[in-house]
Amino acid sequence: MEKDWVCVFRTEQIFQAEIAREILENDEIECVVFNEGDSSFPSLGEVEVWVHQDFESKASEILKDLIL
Repeated sequence: MEKDWVCVFRTEQIFQAEIAREILENDEIECVVFNEGDSSFPSLGEVEVWVHQDFESKASEILKDLIL
């Protein structure tokens, strides 16, 4: 990942990360979802949502209530 990007959301469920991505994109915040799970065991590992550091506080505020 480029050096100016930060992780704002972590989960073990890909659908939660995709919901977070959609919420951020609806607020016009560009983001990237990284799935660090094992391809043999998709339920193992974390999924992360990253944004540019300029949007970190706004993204964190938007996602603070995202508890699924």
